[in-house]
Amino acid sequence: MRGKGLRIWALISFGLVMAVIVFLFVYVGIQGAGTISWEFLTQPPRGAILGLEGGIWPAIAGSLCFTLTAVVLGGIPAVAWALYLVFYCRSRTLERLLHGVIRCIAGIPSIVLGLFAYSFLVQELAWGRCILSSGVALGIMILPFIEVRAEKAFRELPERILRASYALGCSRRYTVFCIVLPACRGELVSGLILGGCYAMGATAPLIFTGGVAYAAAPSSLMAPAMALPLHLYLLLAQGATSFDTAYGTAFVMMALLLINNLLVTLYAARSQAKWNQ
Repeated sequence: MRGKGLRIWALISFGLVMAVIVFLFVYVGIQGAGTISWEFLTQPPRGAILGLEGGIWPAIAGSLCFTLTAVVLGGIPAVAWALYLVFYCRSRTLERLLHGVIRCIAGIPSIVLGLFAYSFLVQELAWGRCILSSGVALGIMILPFIEVRAEKAFRELPERILRASYALGCSRRYTVFCIVLPACRGELVSGLILGGCYAMGATAPLIFTGGVAYAAAPSSLMAPAMALPLHLYLLLAQGATSFDTAYGTAFVMMALLLINNLLVTLYAARSQAKWNQ
């Protein structure tokens, strides 16, 4: 009886969550449908109030650049951190300490990371407002997100695979790079892409570090850029009287995130199927 009630509760919860997600996506899509056009997706913004005329192409390109930079700068150390904790760390005290550091980083508000990046990278190191400054702040923000998922994937790898590798005389380095990483590739790529989705939706770090209004499509890591969440924030902060453009921007950002999540699901399923074969 208890198991049946738990299943009913789980189904109801799942249905409510899906209903909210579908309603939100449909509502935003309907509100912004009149704005979505080829010009809106490919032209720069114009107008006295940012974004009321023209399009959002610089914001789309900037969001992709910010996200890719954050994934590279945050994903590589996150996976390395997880590998060390699972396969190389032999001290329980050090392991607890490193887990504590991860939890502390995860608890830092994104606006504090933006303030740090502004004071240290933009001001002290004189990088200026640029994609790289924002990428560092966003990379630190998503590092715990990726590390937890990478560590979980490594720990869930069947122990018999590792024992078989060591029994055949393979070194730990060979086992990690030629067996563990290929076996966990689907979960790792999924974690990186989901971390990128998390970074794509962040606004606070961009305000301090690399996001500027009316920026052209970025040409280098040391150039500033526009981003979709910052474009949406500035559009409303400047007192826009029409929400059509805001809803159009929100719909594009949600569509990008949805596409990324679908790609994650398909890639993870395909990788798992290939590994099971």
